[in-house]
Amino acid sequence: MLKKIEAIIREDKVNDVKDALMDIGIVGLNIFEIRGHGRQGGIRLVGRAGTYQVDMLPKIQVNIILSEHNMEETIQTIRKAACTGEPGDGLIFVYPVEEVIRIRTGERGQDAVMYPGDIDEKRGRGKAKDS
Repeated sequence: MLKKIEAIIREDKVNDVKDALMDIGIVGLNIFEIRGHGRQGGIRLVGRAGTYQVDMLPKIQVNIILSEHNMEETIQTIRKAACTGEPGDGLIFVYPVEEVIRIRTGERGQDAVMYPGDIDEKRGRGKAKDS
């Protein structure tokens, strides 16, 4: 079964997370710039005009579709690379993926998300096809 990992992380941790994912063989991913807040409700800033609340903080959303057997390693890699130990480090969501179709070739499911040099190829769990 395929899974989608959606990680919301700090802007300053995006390169650490991206590099760590590449190191374990996560080749395909999407990154979006987003704004939001969690439990902390934003941050309080003090300026010349006084104190004010900034409640929509810049964050990065990382989306990955992968095999279920690679999910836990990927989650732990993201956690390790994104963690500062401070509030606002982010969240990871995991969703089931019903179907994936590669537009160019019509490949479906696992075959559609495999890339040369990806985590499955590195671990001998399948042969990546030309993307």
